Amino acid sequence: MPNEPVGVLIIGAGASGAAFAWSIADIGTSVLCLEQGPWMKQKDYPTNGLAFEARGMGEFSPNPNVRQLPADYPVNETETPISPLMFNAVGGSTILWAAHFPRFTPGDFRVKTQDGVADDWPIDYETLEPFFAINDRMMGVSGLAGDPAYPYHEPPLPPLPLGRLGNTLARGFEKLGWHWWPSDSAILSREYEGRAGCINLGPCTTGCAQGAKASTDITYWIAAQRKGVQVRTGCRVREITVRADGTADGVLYYDEEGQLQEQKAEVVVVACNGIGTPRLLLNSRSPQHPNGLANSSGLVGKNLMHHPYAMITGIFEEPLQGRRGPIGCSIWSHQFYGSDPSRGFVRGYSFEAVRGLGPAQTALLGMMQGRIPWGAGHHDAYARLYDRTATLLAITEDLPEETNTVTLDPELKDSHGIPAPKVTYRLSENSRKMLAHGVERAKEALTAAGAVDTIVDPLMRGAGWHLMGTARMGTDPKTSVVNERGQAHDARNLFIIDGSIFVTAGGVNPTSTIQALALYVADSIKKNVESVFEQP
Repeated sequence: MPNEPVGVLIIGAGASGAAFAWSIADIGTSVLCLEQGPWMKQKDYPTNGLAFEARGMGEFSPNPNVRQLPADYPVNETETPISPLMFNAVGGSTILWAAHFPRFTPGDFRVKTQDGVADDWPIDYETLEPFFAINDRMMGVSGLAGDPAYPYHEPPLPPLPLGRLGNTLARGFEKLGWHWWPSDSAILSREYEGRAGCINLGPCTTGCAQGAKASTDITYWIAAQRKGVQVRTGCRVREITVRADGTADGVLYYDEEGQLQEQKAEVVVVACNGIGTPRLLLNSRSPQHPNGLANSSGLVGKNLMHHPYAMITGIFEEPLQGRRGPIGCSIWSHQFYGSDPSRGFVRGYSFEAVRGLGPAQTALLGMMQGRIPWGAGHHDAYARLYDRTATLLAITEDLPEETNTVTLDPELKDSHGIPAPKVTYRLSENSRKMLAHGVERAKEALTAAGAVDTIVDPLMRGAGWHLMGTARMGTDPKTSVVNERGQAHDARNLFIIDGSIFVTAGGVNPTSTIQALALYVADSIKKNVESVFEQP
């Protein structure tokens, strides 16, 4: 029977849902994942055709308000300078991510202790380290051991080639005496466990037709299905239902035909990202949870954190072969990661190197910046820009603020009538100072590398990939939504495993840490299975 009760029900088949499913399958009960998007097919990815850049700005845009596919829901982004980005499918946003794969550093878990701001996590790097290692093996991470910015760890695969562009940028950092290192990348540098290595096609962010990039549909989900985990696509969950004692007992969801269905479960796990998760919890009102499920603290949907990005592009006189290699995986720098009071802000940021843009994106950048004119001189100006750019992204740490929120929009709804999320976000003065500092330091690095000019976007609007903090972790039910094991304070059989449980944001991409947390939560459930599954 399609809706027979299950032991564990996971909502969302992205980075965290996939990792959790693979691990929890060992528990010996039935496991089902509901995903509102479809299974993707590598043959359908844009890079199989000449219109790959155009399709990347339409049906494969990272912004659901641009895509407007059947699996998407609208997001009210009128009150935020950063557009929330996500993708709905088996694999979630790992379908379109660049696969730049840093871990949080040990200090990212002790922000209050170290810098007197935000809060400390109830867990630490050492707790997650074995799960980072498992995740690296499952995803297939390429990198170089020995980065002084991190505790020693050995990626399972050698690093991706830096290429002319990466080596050029590295020389700039070397001249300044600044830290740099080949980035850990969830992209295969060689054949690994039946997946082919990267062929340096370039535009990873519209899906990897080669299968070298570790989207979770071709990593964790294949392994999880072999263990018996079921995935049901085209299922949009409306709300989580509860028993008389307030514990979760399943969900109501719309199937592919638009029919409302009910799915019962002993344990419910939410993996819908830092916007989708609070949206679902807030929409799951009941007499037991009148303000939304797991929201006795009033913090569901609050403390939204992004990583505000500045994009600084250097223009060089010589070709850089910038399209040869994964666009977001080259080198990184933690030179300005830690706090330094002399800079005028607390905490810090990392640099991520971005390779060259495609032909259409180069033209659009040049025309928007007034560097490529229409008419006479167009082709000469274009030639001075194409394959002659290298970019540094300053990835700044956002601090949690309760005024940055995800709420239910009173008017906007999705195609099933479910209230859409509304994002209200203000960039802090601390973040503004950090971005300005990052812009100036990036200019220095690019100039040292040989750039003759720079183009600056001081705050990228389309940079809301990283959605964190809206159902935060903590030991006190009054100041957090879940405990140190991802378990909701208000419902012992409800778990949250995505970026919404982050306490702080760090200054690096969060997916490696999200997946390590998901594996850790699954392991905690397996060690405490009787208390989780016991009937009221």
